[in-house]
Amino acid sequence: MKKKLNYKKIKNNIISFISDNKLFLLFVFFSVLLGFFLRLTTISGKLYFKAFVCDTFMALLIGSFGYIIKPKNRYTYYFIWLFFFTGICIANTIYHGFYQSFLSVSLLATTSMIGQVNDSLFAKLHINQFWYLVFPIIYFVIHKYLLKKSYCDEENNTISKLVFKRLCMILLILLTFISVSIISTDGNRFIKLWNRESAVNKYGIYLYTANDLIQSIRPRINNLFGYDEAAYRFREYYACKWKEKKETNEYTGKFKGKNLLFIHGESVQTFLIDLKINGEYVTPNLNRLAKEGIYFNRFYPQISIGTSSDTEFTLLTGLMPSSSGTVFVNYYDRTYKGMPEYFNNLGYYTFSTHANNREYWNREIMHKNLGYKDFFAKESYVIPLDEDDPDYIGLGLSDKSFFKQFIPLYKNIKNNNSPFFGTIITLSNHSPFNDVNKYGEFDVTMKYKYKDKNGNIISDTANYLEGTTMGNYLKSAHYADSALGELFDNLKKENLLENTIIIFYGDHEARIGKKDFDILYNYDPENDTIIDSDDEKYIDVYGYQYDLLKNTPLIIWSGDEEFNLEVSSAMGMYDILPTVANMFGFTEKYSLGNDIFSSHENIVVFPNGNVLTDKVYYSDLNDEYITFDSTPIDSDYINNLKEYADNILEVSNGIVVHDLIKNESDRIGECTHE
Repeated sequence: MKKKLNYKKIKNNIISFISDNKLFLLFVFFSVLLGFFLRLTTISGKLYFKAFVCDTFMALLIGSFGYIIKPKNRYTYYFIWLFFFTGICIANTIYHGFYQSFLSVSLLATTSMIGQVNDSLFAKLHINQFWYLVFPIIYFVIHKYLLKKSYCDEENNTISKLVFKRLCMILLILLTFISVSIISTDGNRFIKLWNRESAVNKYGIYLYTANDLIQSIRPRINNLFGYDEAAYRFREYYACKWKEKKETNEYTGKFKGKNLLFIHGESVQTFLIDLKINGEYVTPNLNRLAKEGIYFNRFYPQISIGTSSDTEFTLLTGLMPSSSGTVFVNYYDRTYKGMPEYFNNLGYYTFSTHANNREYWNREIMHKNLGYKDFFAKESYVIPLDEDDPDYIGLGLSDKSFFKQFIPLYKNIKNNNSPFFGTIITLSNHSPFNDVNKYGEFDVTMKYKYKDKNGNIISDTANYLEGTTMGNYLKSAHYADSALGELFDNLKKENLLENTIIIFYGDHEARIGKKDFDILYNYDPENDTIIDSDDEKYIDVYGYQYDLLKNTPLIIWSGDEEFNLEVSSAMGMYDILPTVANMFGFTEKYSLGNDIFSSHENIVVFPNGNVLTDKVYYSDLNDEYITFDSTPIDSDYINNLKEYADNILEVSNGIVVHDLIKNESDRIGECTHE
C-alpha cells in the first residue's frame, strides 16, 4: 500500500527551515536580486531564466559553506559575500556605461593607466550606479532586528551538517542543469567569453566572474587549455588561406615605393562627416580629405576592452583583440607579424609618435615588438606642466601643439629616410570632452524660425546641444579637425606631402549615449523636446541602429593625386593590412581580413561575435539579425556567418594566447578541405 504524502508535515518543515535559516535565505535572495537588477539596467534585450538559475546556484554554493562555520560567524560571512557581490555589480555597472561590456580580472594589469583617464571615468559616474548598496544595508538592518528578537541561525552542528548535505544535493541538480545547458547551446562562446554581455545575460554575473577568473589565468598555464586544438585550427586555416590564388586589381602595387603616414584619429566617428550645425561644418578639413581621397564610409573598428591599443594591434597585424585582457598588456611577449615589420623588409624606416607616456598601454614594448624602429613619445615634445595652459587639452599636449612640434621631427625623417612608414597618434579628442573653454568657438545651439499667433516670422535660439555630452564632443571634434587642417597646411608649406600616402582612421567610437544621438537628430526647438517616433522626420538611433552608428572614417589620401572615390562596402580594421599590402606591393601572411578591393564578400567580425556584411548585421547577444535591403536571407547564410565568426575568433585567439605564429608556422601543411 502506497504511503500518502504528508503535505502538512512538508509545509511545517518548509516553515521551520525558513524560520531557522533567515539570514541564509535572505543572502541568497538578495544575491539573486543584485544579479537580476544588474542585467536589467545594463543589457538591452530579453532576460533569460537560465541566468536566475546560475545566480541562484552561485549564491547557494557560497551560502552553503556558512553551515560549516560557527553559527556566531555566519552573519559576518554572509555580509562580506553580499557586500562583495554588491561591489561586483557597482563596478560592472560603471564599466558597462563606459565600454558596453563587463569587467575582467585581467584588467588588473591595466589599473596603472586609470589615473590618466580618470576624467573620462568620473564623467560616467552617477549616483544611481551605487543604489545596489541598499541590499547590504537592508541585510544589516534585518540582522539587527533579528538580534533584538533573540534570533540566531540553528546552532545544532548535526542539523547544520544535514542542511549542508541537502544543499549539496540541490546544488548538484542545478549544476547538472547548467552543465547540460552550456553543452547543448553556446557553451564554447561562454567559455571563451567572445561576447561578455551575452555571457552575463545568459549565465549571470557570478558565474561569468568565476569563468573570467579562470580565463584570465590561461596565459600562465595555456598548455593546459586546448593547445593542440588551437594549433590544428591555426594550421588548417592558414594552409587553406595561403592556397587561395592572390587576386590583383587596379590598386595592386599602385603606391609601391611611396612613403606612408597613418594618422590615428582619437574617437572620430563617421557621423561627423558633412555634419552641419547652424550651417557650419563640424569637420570641414576631414570632409575635404574624404572628398579628395578614397573614403570608406562603412569602416568599423574591432575593439574589445583595449580600445585604442586594440585598434593599433588589429590595424598593424590584421588579427583580432584577445578575448581576455589586452594584447598590448597581457600578451606583449608573443610573436606577431606587424605592418612595420613588413615595411622594414622593404627597406623603409619605420616610426611611431604620441605625446603621451611611452609606457601607456605598454606601447614602448609593443611598438618595438610590432616592428617600429623608433617611438617618439612624451619626452620628444614640450608638454605644459600647468593643465590650465591652452596647449594642454584633454589628456595632455593639445593636437595643435603636437602637430606643430611634430613638423620639424617629420621633416628630419623625410629628408634623411626615404622611404618611410610612420604612425601619428592624436590625443585631444579623448573623452570626456570637457575642455570646452579651450576648443575655440563652435556654436551648438540651434537657430530657428517659427510663426507666432499673429502669423509673424520670429527668429529664436534653442539650447539644443549646449551643455550636453554630444555638444561637447562636437566642439572637441571641431577643434581636432582644425588641428588636422593646420597639420596639412604646414606639411604643404614645407613641401612634405610629395610621394606620400596618408591614411586617416578613427580609432574607435566616442562612447556617446543613445539619448545624445536622439537629441542630435530629432530635436524639436519650438518645444525643447524630441519629436515623436511616429513623425516621418524621426531618425531611429536605438537598437541595432546605435551599433551601426559606431563606424569611424577611413580615408586614403595622396599628396600627388586625387581619387574622389567613396566606398560603401562593409570594412573592418583587420582589412587595412591586406589592403595596404596590395597597394604597396608586398605579401602579408597572417591577417584575418581581406583586401577591400578584392572580389570577396567582405565580412566584418566583431570581438563580441557580432557580424556585419553588406547584407545583414547579426547580433550574437540576441541571436538575431537585421537586413539592409530586400534580398532574401536564408538560415544557411546566417549559420555560415556564425561559423565563420567563430573560426576567425578561435584562430586569432589561439595565435595570441598560444603564440602560434612562433610555435606552429613551420608546421603548416596542405589544406585538407575545400
